[in-house]
Amino acid sequence: MKPSLLDRKIKLLWDFKGPASEKTAEHYAKHLKEYVFNEELKYNSVGHQKINGTHSIVFLVVAEFEMPQVRDDLKPHRGELYLDKSL
Repeated sequence: MKPSLLDRKIKLLWDFKGPASEKTAEHYAKHLKEYVFNEELKYNSVGHQKINGTHSIVFLVVAEFEMPQVRDDLKPHRGELYLDKSL
């Protein structure tokens, strides 16, 4: 069965590069958590990950119907369909 527009999740990503990328990503994740709270988004899935010594990412998972507004507000670098590993 194909998920509905209300069920599909989109993972929005921001890339940070340079020697301070990990600290910058960690700080940006805090702002994303505030945004999720203030905008009352459906999901509260925010995180950051160190890719290597000079590249870190921050991600935010949103419901597909929320994506256009979040994209316009926050200008992510890229996005992808998010598939729950638990299903």
